[in-house]
Amino acid sequence: MTLQQLAYFLAVAETRNFTRAARRSHVAQPSLSKQIHALESELGTPLFTRTPAVAMTPAGEALLPIAKRILSDVDSARLEVAELAGLRRGRIRLGATPSVCVGVLADVLRRFHDEHPGVRLLVEEGGSRDLTRALVAGDLDLALVIVPPQGVDPALHATPVLREDLMVAAATELPARVRLTDLRDRPMVMYRRGYDLRETTLRACLAAGFEPALAVEGGEMDAVLRFVEAGLGVAVVPSLVLVDRPRLHSAPLVGPGLRRTVALAHRSDAPPTIAARAFRSVLRAHVDALVATDALPAGVTPA
Repeated sequence: MTLQQLAYFLAVAETRNFTRAARRSHVAQPSLSKQIHALESELGTPLFTRTPAVAMTPAGEALLPIAKRILSDVDSARLEVAELAGLRRGRIRLGATPSVCVGVLADVLRRFHDEHPGVRLLVEEGGSRDLTRALVAGDLDLALVIVPPQGVDPALHATPVLREDLMVAAATELPARVRLTDLRDRPMVMYRRGYDLRETTLRACLAAGFEPALAVEGGEMDAVLRFVEAGLGVAVVPSLVLVDRPRLHSAPLVGPGLRRTVALAHRSDAPPTIAARAFRSVLRAHVDALVATDALPAGVTPA
């Protein structure tokens, strides 16, 4: 089994067409088909059905995530060697949750880019669950994720960076502190299904003895904040997203489990690249600077 065969296999898997896969791989189709047949012979099973259309067999489905991870690791290895020349070039594939993107990430990226302008920054915004899956699959190098109650995936190593309170946000003034039960009769703006904060909010409300009344649901972080600003209802939001939101009023939310940890995660079986380690250092230095100047947002503390 060769890396070239795996690359051809991945091209066919993604295009579901041998001709397009050959064109994308810059190789003649007979050569690509020959290598796929050789791979199938070595594995002792077909990876694709050819008629009436190209489709992956169960063996192909099983090989796909492994092939993607191997090729991703090879790509990272090439970049690692290039990065040894003083980080003059390289790449970081970074994932972050929407609340982190809205909060501290932009300043950290600017600081990192100033120090290492030759390193490409590829940012993927998503929920912690999606980012965790992308890390495990090898599609990301690092991700700033929310640590779930049961801890992070065993395949990952996570270093806590910040801890933040969950707050109640509203378009009108709020009491100094708000209990969950105070929200029983208030319409709420709710995140889309699958969003971590949606599950956290609903679980906390049910534990407090009520099911929240939803005025509108289905938004991402920016949409939820805009809906709250428009007066559609209140929302439970992380402290980080309230910076530079003068139209919003906020108050700490009283109750167990309403504080969360932001951590920087990477795969346990693949040490971070030099560029990724440099980003981690810049992130830590930025947080330390915010602490030293008392510039962390209210409700946010270093981990």
